[in-house]
Amino acid sequence: MNTMRKLILSTVVVLSGLTFMSAQSDSKMVQLGIKGGINSSTISGDNIGDADSRTSFNAGLVAEIPLSERISFQPEVLYSGQGFDIQEIDQDNVFDTDDNIEYQLDYIQVPLLLKVYLVKGLSVEAGPQFGFKINEEVDYQPTNNAGDINIDDSSVKNMDTSVALGAAYKFDGGFFVSGRYNLGVTNIFEDGTIFENVDAKNDVWQFGIGFMF
Repeated sequence: MNTMRKLILSTVVVLSGLTFMSAQSDSKMVQLGIKGGINSSTISGDNIGDADSRTSFNAGLVAEIPLSERISFQPEVLYSGQGFDIQEIDQDNVFDTDDNIEYQLDYIQVPLLLKVYLVKGLSVEAGPQFGFKINEEVDYQPTNNAGDINIDDSSVKNMDTSVALGAAYKFDGGFFVSGRYNLGVTNIFEDGTIFENVDAKNDVWQFGIGFMF
């Protein structure tokens, strides 16, 4: 139920913004679309150890609202599978274990981007992104002579903020390809847990395709 509420809230916020912007623009020029692709995510920060990337996917809705001939506003609502891997490390880290760990973090992400066309079809984009956590799971595979971690102590904040930077190319007919880097700007971990002294931020590369109707 909480997951559904977050999804509905995120969708309402973006659609409300879209409605307002459409009222200020020529509604015939507003484009709606779908997109999806691959995520390569990890976290960056101190006292983490060797965090490898987790491969997952993203999918969702996108709108493009022209503000001028070359500049558009682009809000999106995306499911984004994120997280990180730790594989048989042999040095101190926040988890205090030498085991294989996949930390799965799933978000509804709401990027609010300013899009600038450099030439016909080719654009760059940047803007804030607000994430709403919908799932947190630790996939824990102990090795021989391994220690233990208390999964119940794991705690990630329900909201995350990042900056999205990317580029896209839109073909005649509506198909487009895109690449984006999402740089986290807020600590993902809650205080009062085993992560209290850890400052970790999401670090995500996204690549995908889509279609504008």
